[in-house]
Amino acid sequence: MLHKPDIVKISIIGAGFVGSTTAYALMMSGIASEIVMVDINKEKAEGEVMDLNHGLAFVKPVDIVAGDYKDIKDSDIVILTAGANQKPGETRIDLINRNVQVFKSIVPQVVANAPEAILLVVTNPVDILAYVTYKLSGFPKERVIGSGTVLDTARLRYLLSKQCGVDVRNVHTYMIGEHGDTEVPAWSITTIAGARLDEFCRHCCGDHGCQEDCRKELHQKTVGAAYEIIEKKGATYYAVALGVRRIVEAIIRNENSILSVSSLLEGQFGMHDLYLSLPTLVNGQGAQRILNVPLDDKDTNGFIKSAQTIKEIINQIQW
Repeated sequence: MLHKPDIVKISIIGAGFVGSTTAYALMMSGIASEIVMVDINKEKAEGEVMDLNHGLAFVKPVDIVAGDYKDIKDSDIVILTAGANQKPGETRIDLINRNVQVFKSIVPQVVANAPEAILLVVTNPVDILAYVTYKLSGFPKERVIGSGTVLDTARLRYLLSKQCGVDVRNVHTYMIGEHGDTEVPAWSITTIAGARLDEFCRHCCGDHGCQEDCRKELHQKTVGAAYEIIEKKGATYYAVALGVRRIVEAIIRNENSILSVSSLLEGQFGMHDLYLSLPTLVNGQGAQRILNVPLDDKDTNGFIKSAQTIKEIINQIQW
């Protein structure tokens, strides 16, 4: 658990779109005393840091440096955003195996230089790479977290807010399971202004409420959001970085916030030894515990199918 809230050091491994935008989001938040950026392309990291430092006159004091693994010493949190991108014609498992090799190089260096840090994995496929990081690091499960469906949950909340005409901050729901194609909206625990979704929709729309077709469309839009953004602009990074910042804040401030991060399953819904997203208590210890939420049979079955898909992929990893 963190013991020095007055001096907060955060290191980011990977200075690509997500890593550099995360550094910017953390800089703007004022939560970090020091931010270290490490990248295999040192000049890229130095360029990003130079650009960020030129804005220091407009934010709370923070030291931002480009460094090597030795410079991440005493980090409270190390954020892993480095990894390979999918090549044309490459299968998902091919990409996973390439990124496993990347993480086999990165994780031991992180562990050697920041043995007390909480590790926050953002690189995709995040659930599998969080599991790989947990296995490679030897850290307690609480101290290895995947960003999971925090972003997907935010996307669903946004879409529901537009559909229902309410402030997104009054929509409470979770995407659960994989951060990817098999993720599931937890409709059975979705509420707006304290009312269950069915009740809220009946109040707004009459007896027909929110039809199944509408929910399917919202689900599809949530799952397809990243594909659409990548098609239009090449990559997603703004909302991802804000989601990472939110997780970091929950840890640094010891908030006991409930976030849909990816963490180790130990029997939830009959699933063991893999990382997936469920509502999880996040505080200074990291992902302290997964909550026992009352999902209905449909949501539960969807989660189990998602878990089985990820388990099959894990079994194909070339360690």
